[in-house]
Amino acid sequence: MGRFAPSPSGVLHLGSLYTAAASYLDARAHGGRWLVRIEDLDAPRVVPGAASAILATLQAFGFEWDGDVMYQSARTGHYAAALDSLRERGLIFECSCSRSQLADESRYPGTCRGGPGEPGSPTAARLRVEPGRIEFTDRIQGRFRQDVAAAVGDMALRRRDGLFAYVLAVVVDDAAQGVSQVVRGADLLDNTPRQVHLQRLLGLPTPGYAHVPVLTEADGRKLAKSERSVAANPYDAVRQLCNIFNLLNLAPPTELGGGKLDDAWRWARAHWQVAAVPRRFSSPLRGE
Repeated sequence: MGRFAPSPSGVLHLGSLYTAAASYLDARAHGGRWLVRIEDLDAPRVVPGAASAILATLQAFGFEWDGDVMYQSARTGHYAAALDSLRERGLIFECSCSRSQLADESRYPGTCRGGPGEPGSPTAARLRVEPGRIEFTDRIQGRFRQDVAAAVGDMALRRRDGLFAYVLAVVVDDAAQGVSQVVRGADLLDNTPRQVHLQRLLGLPTPGYAHVPVLTEADGRKLAKSERSVAANPYDAVRQLCNIFNLLNLAPPTELGGGKLDDAWRWARAHWQVAAVPRRFSSPLRGE
């Protein structure tokens, strides 16, 4: 079972559509279910109407998801329960450090492990992370390992403003939805060992992972974050999908771009090979 989990911080761009297509094809080519989850947990970043616009664009491009769309904003009780279970085992401590106080640190230095440095100030809930490497094999990027303690230190699972962190929410939600294969952008590759570590602590299953290369501008910015980013155009859906199939190394025939949407998806499902997806692109892509 696969899933696509966009943040409703804007319209669906080519970069996000490309990731969604990879996830969709990987699930459907193997006869699996495909779910959609709206990651609207970070309320200050949510753009009104973006979630419904994203869903409408997915439908216009022929994506068909199973079951109801999950919204993270409706699941805070589940994240709180997971956090409490870790706290009961002595794995959580409160930290009063602000973002500005940690701005010069490459990792959390353990400042508040013995108690908040500024009692009475707002606190974040941090997970005690001990040294030790987490390893997994990505289906596209290959073997990946990380010492989470050395890379980021004690992870914040609830922020000082009370919002739950992505790393906790995604782990809880993937388990709740029964997601067995995660296909997403390679910008999240180094976040994956942190999720695996948390899955193990919570006794949750670890899905398989496949991280597709990220579409970027010449300056290295993600295409979806760029001012020049190309929005998904439902009126040109088949041609844009065929461009995406090319980026996924499927090499669709030229005539497919002038055909019907259903035929394009049918062809792509029949030719999907995750092993053919490039680990990285040799040059920046501009979505044109």
